[in-house]
Amino acid sequence: MTPLTQTLPTTARPDLLAGPLRLLIDGAWVEGGAEPLPVTNPSTGEHLVDSASASADDVDRAVEAARRAFDSGPWPAMSPAQRSRLIWKLGEAIDAAADELALLETLNTGKPLGIARAFEISGAAESFRYNAGWATKLNGETRNVSLPGEWHAYTLREAIGVVGLIVPWNSPLAITAAKLAPALAAGCTVVLKPAELTPLTAVRLGELALDVGFPPGVLNIVQGLGAAAGQRIADHPLVDKISFTGSTAVGKHLLASCAGNLKRVSLELGGKSPVVIYPDADLERAMDGAAMSIFGNTGQVCAAGSRLYVHEAVADEVIAGISQRATALRVGAGTDPQAQIGPVISAQQRERILGYIQSGREEGAEVVTGGAAIPGEGFFIQPTILRNTTHEMKVVREEIFGPVLAAATFRDSDSVADIVARANDTDYGLSSTIWTKDISRAHQFARRIKAGNVRVNAAGGMDANMPFGGFKQSGWGKENGREGVEAYTEVKSVAINISGV
Repeated sequence: MTPLTQTLPTTARPDLLAGPLRLLIDGAWVEGGAEPLPVTNPSTGEHLVDSASASADDVDRAVEAARRAFDSGPWPAMSPAQRSRLIWKLGEAIDAAADELALLETLNTGKPLGIARAFEISGAAESFRYNAGWATKLNGETRNVSLPGEWHAYTLREAIGVVGLIVPWNSPLAITAAKLAPALAAGCTVVLKPAELTPLTAVRLGELALDVGFPPGVLNIVQGLGAAAGQRIADHPLVDKISFTGSTAVGKHLLASCAGNLKRVSLELGGKSPVVIYPDADLERAMDGAAMSIFGNTGQVCAAGSRLYVHEAVADEVIAGISQRATALRVGAGTDPQAQIGPVISAQQRERILGYIQSGREEGAEVVTGGAAIPGEGFFIQPTILRNTTHEMKVVREEIFGPVLAAATFRDSDSVADIVARANDTDYGLSSTIWTKDISRAHQFARRIKAGNVRVNAAGGMDANMPFGGFKQSGWGKENGREGVEAYTEVKSVAINISGV
């Protein structure tokens, strides 16, 4: 987890911060009807800019603009190749503005600038380039049927319509791209609601989309509170699909809201992902990977490896090694060139994490390292490892969404099935990791684990071509890959009786 070189001076201040931020509705930047929202730098607590906040009427106008653009605007008249070129151009525009976007993301989320530039912004650009190719490859197919007579039967794969994209604050632009790019490739029109805490890169993305030539109404951006703007999108009868990333509790609430017109729903929700380390693993790599999995992005990752199961023969060595890595991490403001992890997003989130750590102490866990807030400005917290945790503890059962690792051990007498049973004993099923040189053991683990994503001898490493999504209460549906694009389509069956024609 070495720091990446910063590419911009810390004194640079993007033009967007001259503010106030506006809403993008039907190709125009407009004021919002609700009380403006302050945007804050979590590294310092500094007020950055005020953002417009959408009222229900604003959301209605955005949805109606998207509906017109889908039903009768120039967007549905474009060929797949034309849409593909526009999506590709947006990816190239992101690359061209990468330094500015990285600084905006860093100021708004606190994540280190080099990491934002190298991974999140470049990843967003790649999402658009990857999905640009799918615009020309969403096909139906001919089918052989057994009906009496002679038939020509085939399917059509069509855009689902107007989609509402509701995005969280932990990786704003990357997650926006993972939803927006496939929606556009499928031919949908969009109403995007960024998280109220992190609207900066979404607004800049809207400017870039207009610059490269997206028609009015294809992309609408409505900043605002989730309980107001987000709820109105979910309730709106002209919205055909919702794609939401966030907490399981909010996902359940949105699911109920979407029942009104039986919207299609994709949910990428919480996780409590297990990391299993066997004695035969490359322990140095495993310790690096386990540390990166939980402390990267300050633990504010749905797929973070927050539960560690390590064989008792190497438990002391592994936990000490991860602890050393945690202690050595440079925690600092995102614009600090040496920072490896930044703050959590808000004072409220920091207090929530500290509450979980205290709960772990009270329930009998040992704090190996960390366990406290870091004094000074900003919302910083020490990377924390809790040892001797048990399944009954809140720190093991509930998603903390912070840099807190709950560690436990297993024995030689525990079979792969035993370990998987412990790993599966959770409401969640988003991601999982096993470190071992035994390929049979790895395959057994991969087949038995109830998680949508499995890593063997690796941490992280998401690719635009690999579907991502959870089992159980970690969500519905997949993002990325063919599955991610097809989630924004409907299949229509056509059968023509050609007997005697």
